[in-house]
Amino acid sequence: FDAEVAHDSFLSGEEENGIITKNIKNEINGNWISAPNSIHEARLKAKAKRRLRKTSSRDSGRGDSFSENGDPSRGTNGTVPPTSPKSKLLDRKSRAGKGRGLPKKGGAGGKGVWGPPGEVYDLEEVDVKDPNYDEAQENCVYETVVPPLEEGAFEKTLTPIVQEYFEHGDTNEVAELLGELNLGSMSSGVPMLAVSLALEAKASHRELTSRLLTDLCGRVLSRSDVESSFDKLLRELPDLVLDTPGATQLVGQFIARAVKDQILSKSYLDGYKGRVDCVHARAALDRAAVLLKMGMGGLRIDNLWGTGGGQRPVTQLVREMTLLLKEYLLSGDNKEAERCLRELEVPHFHHEFVYEAIVMVLESKGEKTFKMVLQLLKFLWVSSIITVDQMRRGYERVYMDIAEINIDVPRAYFILEQFVDKSFSAGFICEKLRDLCPSRGRKRFVSEGDGGRFKLESY
Repeated sequence: FDAEVAHDSFLSGEEENGIITKNIKNEINGNWISAPNSIHEARLKAKAKRRLRKTSSRDSGRGDSFSENGDPSRGTNGTVPPTSPKSKLLDRKSRAGKGRGLPKKGGAGGKGVWGPPGEVYDLEEVDVKDPNYDEAQENCVYETVVPPLEEGAFEKTLTPIVQEYFEHGDTNEVAELLGELNLGSMSSGVPMLAVSLALEAKASHRELTSRLLTDLCGRVLSRSDVESSFDKLLRELPDLVLDTPGATQLVGQFIARAVKDQILSKSYLDGYKGRVDCVHARAALDRAAVLLKMGMGGLRIDNLWGTGGGQRPVTQLVREMTLLLKEYLLSGDNKEAERCLRELEVPHFHHEFVYEAIVMVLESKGEKTFKMVLQLLKFLWVSSIITVDQMRRGYERVYMDIAEINIDVPRAYFILEQFVDKSFSAGFICEKLRDLCPSRGRKRFVSEGDGGRFKLESY
C-alpha cells in the first residue's frame, strides 16, 4: 500500500512538475499563450514592448505609440514621427527633449567655433612674466617683402602689362602694376621693352608709348633709367632693323619726342657727336636732331605720331575720308585705299565712308565715278574691311537723306536706284536692303482720281 501510495505520489509529482513545466513554457514575459504555435507571435509582442520601454524615455513627449502588432502608429497626416537619433546628427540643440530647445552652450559649442556669435575679443596683453616673453618683439613692424624680379621673368611679366595698356590706355594702372613689382636695377629695361613692342605696332600705339614714358618718369622711372634705356636701343638697332625695317627712323622719332617731353636732357644728342660708329644709330640720331630743329621752326613734335582711332574729332575723320575717296578716284588703287582706311583705325565709323562714297556717286556727272566707287566698295567688302553692319548703316543713312540730296541733284533718286541694283548684283548688299531703297513717285493724272497730286515718297 505504501509503495502504491508512494508511486501515486511520485506520479502525481511528475504530473505536477509536468504541468508546471508546461505552464512555464506557455508563459513568456507574463503573457499566457494557448498553443505552442503562437510562440513566435508572443516573441514579437515582447520585442515590441521592450522597444517601447527603451524609446519612451528617450523620445518622451513625441507622441510615439505602437500597435498590438508592434508597428509604430501613424499620426493624423499619415506620417511616421522621426524617432531615430540619426536625424539629430547635425542639430546642435539638446537631445534630451527638455528645456527651451536653445542651442547648446549658447551657440558657442561645436568643432571650429570660437565663441558665440557677436563676441568680440579684446587685445591680449603681453605677460611680462611669461617664460617665452621677448622684449624685442614688442616694437616689431611687419611688412610685406617682395622679392626682386629675376632677369628671366622680366620680359614675361612686363610684356602682358604693356600689351594690355595698348588696349585701355590708362597710364595710372600701369604705374600701379609696376609699383607692385620689385624692379630694382632692371627698371631701365621698361622703356626699352615698351619701345620695342611699339615699333611693331600701330602709330596710335607709339603715341601711347610716348605718353606712358612721360607719365612713368618721376613716379617709377628716373631720367637716368630713360637715358640708359635709349642707349641700349641704339646699341641694338642692327638687330631691331631685321624685324622692323623702319626701326631707325622710329627710334629717332622716339628720342625727339622724349627730348620734347623733357624726360631726356637736351644735351643727350650732343654726347653722341663724333662717337657713333654704327650706321643705324647715326641715322636715328640724325633723324632726332632734324625733328628738334623743325620743332623750333613750328613743327608740333608732341603730335608726331598723330592721334589714332576714335580720339580724333568727327569732322576731321569725315575730311580725311573725303580726301581718301578723291585720291582713289585719281589713282584707282584699291589696295592703297584699303591701307589708308585701315590706318584711320575707326572700324566703328566705316558707315561714314560708305555714305560719303554713295553721295559722291550721286553728285557726279559721269559713269566713271559710278563704276569706280562700286568696285571699291566690293573690294572692301571682300577683304572684310567694311562689315555687314557698317555697309547696311551707310546705305540706310543715304536712304534717309535722299530727299534733301534730291534738292541739289534732281536725278538723285534715279541714280540711287541704279547704284543699289548694281550693288545687289555685285553681292555686297542683301535683298532686304535693296527693297528699302526709296523711289520718287511719279505725277498722277486727274483721271486716276487723286487730283494730280504727287504720291508720297516711301521706303
